Amino acid sequence: MGRSLVEAALERGHEVTVVSGPVEVSYPRAAQRIDVISTEEMLAAAAELFPTCDGLIGVAAPCDYRPVRVESQKIAKTGQPLELHLIETDDIVATLGERKTHQWLVGFALETEDRRLRALAKLEKKHCDLMVLNGPEAMNSIDNSVEIIDRQGAVIESLSGPKDDVARGIFALIQKRLIKRTGG
Repeated sequence: MGRSLVEAALERGHEVTVVSGPVEVSYPRAAQRIDVISTEEMLAAAAELFPTCDGLIGVAAPCDYRPVRVESQKIAKTGQPLELHLIETDDIVATLGERKTHQWLVGFALETEDRRLRALAKLEKKHCDLMVLNGPEAMNSIDNSVEIIDRQGAVIESLSGPKDDVARGIFALIQKRLIKRTGG
């Protein structure tokens, strides 16, 4: 979905910077790409770029949790259970949403239950202008089915089909509702 949205933005003449984790995705050469490994690195890179951007589409699915401690060497078997302690990572879109000044912000919510309710909660918590709701069936698929929800909680568009077509529909809506109002 990320690659398809990059292509849709480029087709409409926008400059695009992609902050990408370790994925096997070929982004268009016309987009600037910043590679990161961790959620923390993704937040740092996005936070550095965000003040100079007109908007952000938070389509990545960074890790929600990370280990409290990372060992520098292999953990050898001991015959005993291994306890793994995880802590939440910072929410990238919510963090940037709190910092936005002139920018528009579009989030993605991949939900499995109470889908609209959870997407609405994320829209508000993350200070998004729009939230794109989809499900796990979108992962590793050429197709997607989404609902786009506005700040008032209304489903303003439902799109289904190949991800490239869905991305063009999402970006057309972003162009119409968000970019024109900011003059970008």
